[in-house]
Amino acid sequence: MQQVALSWLVYRMTNSAVLLGVVAFAAQGPTFVLAPIAGAIADRSNRHRLLVIIQTAMMLQALLLGFLVLSGRIEIWQIVVLSAVLGALSGFDIPVRQSFLVEMVEGKEDLSNAIALNSSMFNGARLVGPAIAGFAIALVGEGWCILINGLSYIAVLAALLAMKVRTHKRVVDEARVFTHIREGFVYAFSFDPIKAVLLLVAVVSLLGVPFSVLLPVFATDVLGGGAKSLGLLVSASGLGALCAALYLASRETVRGLSRVITFAALLFGVSLLVFSVSRVMWLSLIALVFAGFGMMLQMASSNTFLQTVVDDDKRGRVLSLYTMAYIGIAPIGSLLAGSVAQRIGAPATVAIGGIACVAAAGLFARQLPAFREQVRPIYRRMGIIPEVATGIQAATQSAAPHEEESPEK
Repeated sequence: MQQVALSWLVYRMTNSAVLLGVVAFAAQGPTFVLAPIAGAIADRSNRHRLLVIIQTAMMLQALLLGFLVLSGRIEIWQIVVLSAVLGALSGFDIPVRQSFLVEMVEGKEDLSNAIALNSSMFNGARLVGPAIAGFAIALVGEGWCILINGLSYIAVLAALLAMKVRTHKRVVDEARVFTHIREGFVYAFSFDPIKAVLLLVAVVSLLGVPFSVLLPVFATDVLGGGAKSLGLLVSASGLGALCAALYLASRETVRGLSRVITFAALLFGVSLLVFSVSRVMWLSLIALVFAGFGMMLQMASSNTFLQTVVDDDKRGRVLSLYTMAYIGIAPIGSLLAGSVAQRIGAPATVAIGGIACVAAAGLFARQLPAFREQVRPIYRRMGIIPEVATGIQAATQSAAPHEEESPEK
């Protein structure tokens, strides 16, 4: 709700696609810089305690922003600054929260379903929240949407404080945080399938995902609507994303996710092309449903892959790289999309992003045969290939880090 309300507020105040990109950059840009540090800290600290602190700070940010909007004192520079504060907090929140997920799921065989369930809840909120925000903005204004977000953190903090999680002892050496960050980069990028998944996520996030920043422009200038139209567009994307998460939750195996990732990136790119040429609401909504489905299917599948294969002592650092690729690099794309849209228009900008996603999916697909050759022996050791599964489960417990890594997962 806050995201939609803030986008609408900025565009109402400035009528500028560039400033939409600037605000989005401020809200997500710090994540790119801070996520690696947060990942290293998450691997060395109590993740549960960190989450309580971070969520409290995010609540204060939302309450302050809501107060400024409701009081009529809000200015663009204040929105940019407070968005940057939220971006800094998110840079810590996302790696810590995602790495904390494994501490709530004792059986690793349930982890992929837990990740999908987490995505389902997240996208259920993305489906309902924007729709509510669109009507709430029309009825009571943007300030109340933001204030409601601030108050909702009371429930978040209550849930965190009510959790009884088993404390995991972490072996922390005397190396500095930046040494741990470097180890995380080496660990992730020394195995080609992990590196390729992260790079694909980065390309799609840079050139495709920023379409969402331009939705206020499409709602008003392209489709001739208002705040309700914006709510419908965002909700359509959320509906597709929710369906993708439910699909992943229904899967009984993590095998074959590399093909899913390829298909999802391709679907996302094609859907963006259709959305860019649409000038009627019904076609735009259908295109965004498929775009949301493709985007979330790719991102959640990539997340599932990383969560499944990573060692727990490096979980925070690897997920911080995923956060950089998915969340951290998107604001650079948002800033770029806003600037390009100002010159050539929002539809042409989104079309360019769609073409880039299709091309990136094609390049990723060309590498799949080589990836399969790399992981086939790993499948046998881990019991993922059914005919050799019996009697080898014990061997997987002592497998080296890269012996557990598989793009098909």
